[in-house]
Amino acid sequence: MSDIRFEAVSRVFKRESKDFLTLDKIGLHVRDGEFVAIVGPSGCGKTTCLRMVAGLEFPSDGQVSVGDRPITQPGPERAVVFQQFALFPWKTVYQNIEFGLRAKGVPALQRREIIDRNIKLMNLAGYENAYPHQLSGGMQQRVAIARVYALDPDVLLMDEPFGALDAQTRVVMQEELVRLARVNPRTVLFITHSVEESVYLADRVVIMTSRPGKIKEIIDIKTVRQAEDWERHEKIEDVMDLESFVHLRTHIWKSLREEHGDRH
Repeated sequence: MSDIRFEAVSRVFKRESKDFLTLDKIGLHVRDGEFVAIVGPSGCGKTTCLRMVAGLEFPSDGQVSVGDRPITQPGPERAVVFQQFALFPWKTVYQNIEFGLRAKGVPALQRREIIDRNIKLMNLAGYENAYPHQLSGGMQQRVAIARVYALDPDVLLMDEPFGALDAQTRVVMQEELVRLARVNPRTVLFITHSVEESVYLADRVVIMTSRPGKIKEIIDIKTVRQAEDWERHEKIEDVMDLESFVHLRTHIWKSLREEHGDRH
């Protein structure tokens, strides 16, 4: 099991000898194989939640666990994709994807099979020997995702992974991620500032309040997606034109605007 649990999680930061409460008693269960997006105002603790699942930060109170195991450190079953691509500029596409496999001691023949499979999965065939500076931003992020998928993690943690991309490339990558979720599902915790992105990608959307961050509301997207058969549409723009999509997007926007104090 690779479900994620936040149990009454609070996080306090110290600054100039003062305590600042960032997260306040977060309770959330991300089910095994579920794609959950978190949206909320800047500074509400979205990324802190993700970093605690990654084992990069820890609660001041409460517990974060994956599959009934409390998180005490980073682990290979949890992989992170950040906004910045974090590729090694001196390594080729193939070598970047290979890096983690080498570190794990995966034999050479098995490494090649895994890399070839993920290069095909991420539509990178023909670019194996290219260096990051020779690739577009979207292709660099594909390499970063391929490198993560090659390690076969149970949990995929994505922190604004498409935030540095131009609008057109971002749409292409969103469609790619939906395709990946169909053919190679993972438990995903996805942080974004984009309401449209959260509705398009996620099974559920968690709306957080302004700091200190609390869970204000959880929106079930999957039930609506299945009932309206969104997947019959190949392009994101066709899905975004659906009345059900517009309704969900508007609801989330209104909820977020309340947190900014804008009720007009």
